[in-house]
Amino acid sequence: MPISGKEMLKRFKKAGWKVLNKKGSHIKIGKDSFRETIPMHKELKKGLESKLLKRLEEIG
Repeated sequence: MPISGKEMLKRFKKAGWKVLNKKGSHIKIGKDSFRETIPMHKELKKGLESKLLKRLEEIG
């Protein structure tokens, strides 16, 4: 089941990522020199969700 952008943001924050910027429905987050953008949609598409979760595992 797809997760929401809000839930994904919670997971990144729990792992120590910080919110850098918000523009419209997209939030930019970062940790060290890594950056990601999370759309605040009700459901993230399968490919994006997979990419973000993979990044979360790699960087932590």
